[in-house]
Amino acid sequence: MGSIFLQVAILVFVYMTVWYSVSLVLKRSDVADLAWGLGFICISLFLYLNNPQNPTIKIVSLLVFFWGSRLSWDIFDRLINSSEDYRYLQLRQQWGKWFYIRSFFQVYLLQGIFMFLISLGIIYASQSTANSLSLQIISGLVIWYIGFALEYVADTQLKDFINMPQNKGRLMTEGLWKFSRHPNYFGEVTQWWGIFILVANQQSLISLISPITITILILFVSGIPMLEKKYADRPDWQDYKNRTSAFVPWWPKIDK
Repeated sequence: MGSIFLQVAILVFVYMTVWYSVSLVLKRSDVADLAWGLGFICISLFLYLNNPQNPTIKIVSLLVFFWGSRLSWDIFDRLINSSEDYRYLQLRQQWGKWFYIRSFFQVYLLQGIFMFLISLGIIYASQSTANSLSLQIISGLVIWYIGFALEYVADTQLKDFINMPQNKGRLMTEGLWKFSRHPNYFGEVTQWWGIFILVANQQSLISLISPITITILILFVSGIPMLEKKYADRPDWQDYKNRTSAFVPWWPKIDK
């Protein structure tokens, strides 16, 4: 089992180093966002080819492919139609002449570490001995599908809203966004919990690190806090924030 961990770690290191090189050529570090979803696809494909007779890794690889390809296409569409993301522009200003060195360690390798931790569920799926559908696997699939549907619908609603000229400068507060300020993030986290449930057993409880890591990242690190900081000074955002659940979709508060 230890050797597969090492192989995946080496794969992730090489993969992120290649993407760092791409960022130097293109002179835009937001390609790291594109590397995220595609990286999990590469990991799951590697693990599937390593053990192609394992039915569990077949299932998980398909789930990861659907999630990663959809996410990567949306990010690719955004990249080719815009300049470098504001988050990376801010880092360029903050880090100055040290930007390229620090971005390798603090953007690409750090992202690689998180990618490895979140991939633990995929790794354990490749070592699973289950050979038939069970209630546990079906439950994991249902939870994953709910998360995928939520993320897809939320992202589609947001994209359609942004593409309407009359909505320029306005906040998206309809559809799923009426019930959660970040329904797409909730959907993404739900998918990784679904994969954990699908593969979990007494020998693979360490894979709990996977959904916990993505949950912490989105709730407290690079997801919700970073995005909400961008809108903190807007009065309409404060009103929306006071009415709407931050993460778990729920009925909005009604002004009395």
